[in-house]
Amino acid sequence: MSESDWPASLSDIELEELDQYLRAHAGEDQLLLDGVHGFLTSLTIGPSPATPDEWLPEVLHEPFATVEEGERILTLLARLNDSVLLEIDTGAYEPILGEMDDDDGGSTFTSRGWCEGFSRGIDLRAAAWESRLGQDSDLMQYLGPIIALSIEDDVFESDAEFAAMTEEEYDECLTRIPESIDAVAEYWRQNPANEDEHVRSREGEPPRPPRRRGGRWVH
Repeated sequence: MSESDWPASLSDIELEELDQYLRAHAGEDQLLLDGVHGFLTSLTIGPSPATPDEWLPEVLHEPFATVEEGERILTLLARLNDSVLLEIDTGAYEPILGEMDDDDGGSTFTSRGWCEGFSRGIDLRAAAWESRLGQDSDLMQYLGPIIALSIEDDVFESDAEFAAMTEEEYDECLTRIPESIDAVAEYWRQNPANEDEHVRSREGEPPRPPRRRGGRWVH
């Protein structure tokens, strides 16, 4: 399917433009393109939609240099958000992953940034997620590959000790992200959050520690 068949999708050039803007304006603990994609994905498939007024402050942290720059970046972010929903609805979702240098002089994919963004999306609807995860083991199972990657990449902390993944196990979890996203999206469609579970972002939550980041986006 060509890019013209996906009007909301960003071209590679547009993704690069957004990536470069985020890199130039993000601090150590702020989201880059892979993290923004994971963040928007989590909100799209979660218990209740988030408005731009809720999620933009997690992505943008300083004024735009010009009105034109602001209009351009906001348009790219809106289209990125729309493309996440479109890909999920059509069963064509793919995560935007990071790429890191390896010891052999090559590069390898990493889900660290994407998982960090995904976790922040969960934080924005924390009470609903925590309530449901505590009641329904199916949801935990659907999130399995993402949780495993998040623990391996030190995004989620766990009281239990887990053996480090092999490269093959890590790559397998990466390939299972789309099916995990589809399953979680379907779960919340079939089991919507009740009135008590609908919440806004938590107040007074301590700042999250900086995450290790590296590499560039890869789609």
